[in-house]
Amino acid sequence: MLRSLGQRPVTGSGEDPRAVELRTAVSRLRRQLAAHPAEFPDRTVAEEELAALAAMAVGGTPEIPRLRRSLLLIAGAIGSVSALARGLADVRQAVELFGPPPRDGRAGDGRAGDG
Repeated sequence: MLRSLGQRPVTGSGEDPRAVELRTAVSRLRRQLAAHPAEFPDRTVAEEELAALAAMAVGGTPEIPRLRRSLLLIAGAIGSVSALARGLADVRQAVELFGPPPRDGRAGDGRAGDG
């Protein structure tokens, strides 16, 4: 079947497969984080941003700068917890399905104060 440029394939339910992948990766990391026995200072930040990513994945096409900002906050919050590294990498890959990082490497949403 031919598709126009810019169109994405959809799953049988009509969902964007990128959103499905993001939702799956976020759900997996949330479960891993909930099961992780150690407390760490930014755990709440990670939990809140994972909840935000989950909401974006359900709500249709998310804003890419907001996705990247949440990913950056999650990585900063749990990046040193090696047991969560694979789940974090999966979330990163799912976010990147929505588009490559900006060429200048910024993960912010472009508002003043980011960076």
